[in-house]
Amino acid sequence: MPSNKFTTEPQLANRYISEIADFWLTGEFAHFNGVDNARINYATFIHNEANNLSNSNSDKKCLVISSGRTEGYLKYKELSFDLFNLGFNVFLIDHRGQGLSERALENPHKGYVESFQHYVDDLAIFIDRIVKPHCITANQVYKPYLLAHSMGGAIAARYLQDYPDSIQAAVLSSPMLGFISGGIPDVIAELLIKSTAQINQWFGNTPWYFFGQKDYAQMDFVDNPLTHSELRFQQFSQLYQETPAIQLGGITVKWLTESLTALETIFANIDKIITPTLVTQSGDEKIVSNQAQDDFCQQLHQSQPQSCPNGKPISIKGASHELFFERDIYRQQALTAAVEWLEQH
Repeated sequence: MPSNKFTTEPQLANRYISEIADFWLTGEFAHFNGVDNARINYATFIHNEANNLSNSNSDKKCLVISSGRTEGYLKYKELSFDLFNLGFNVFLIDHRGQGLSERALENPHKGYVESFQHYVDDLAIFIDRIVKPHCITANQVYKPYLLAHSMGGAIAARYLQDYPDSIQAAVLSSPMLGFISGGIPDVIAELLIKSTAQINQWFGNTPWYFFGQKDYAQMDFVDNPLTHSELRFQQFSQLYQETPAIQLGGITVKWLTESLTALETIFANIDKIITPTLVTQSGDEKIVSNQAQDDFCQQLHQSQPQSCPNGKPISIKGASHELFFERDIYRQQALTAAVEWLEQH
């Protein structure tokens, strides 16, 4: 796939305030009621077939984006623009507790979820009610594709287990399948987390931040663990500064314990993921565990040989965690692998 299919850094500054801005005005921005009537915001970009020159079959190319922790659809303008221009109808969900979706706690900066399953069930409602009606032609119903990043990758994996026949093909980008414990043995780290959670239940009236976590604070580009692209970093940093409603701080103990439970479920039921699934991995990863991604791919490939070719993730050497916001040399590799995988299926 030619690299000019995707926006490049030299193009981005001008394109962002012209073509991408115009594209964004064509979207539909709304919300639905998720689990426990939580407001879940979303965005959709649907091709008008009468004016669509990019792909005559775009009516069947529905692509759901499940973003990472702290993210929301406002951050994904460039990616949505690029994928839309490849013929995809694009559907983005702001997971509960982040983006523009409803926050559960009095302090909106705390990363919290009552149950990780709520993320999964919200995604199921979104796909059933919002996405699938756009994947129908006069003669056939087409399954949507799923593109997921980081925490959104864990949500996607759980969704694929609970709804094994709903997605045509999936790509998990730097998925959150395990955590980096900073040199502390995993057994000790998990014991510390569970003990802290129990103490929080006994003595806390509200969920506590985990150790070292705090409210949103602007990060400097130097030594940031997310991307090597200063331009893309500054763009989404400015977005968060200008839109306080989407700011999110660190994780709570409750979020962490719920996530650990979800990861245990993913690995315990890996054979239930029958959707063709690709994992793209950041070579210079500092947020999530690459070893967990390797283990996931090895086990998934054994169970479903059509997934994780050769039993391994596609590793983007040198890339940081946010592959879709990286320098062109990394971003284009990741997007090419993802789009080619989806188009093969």
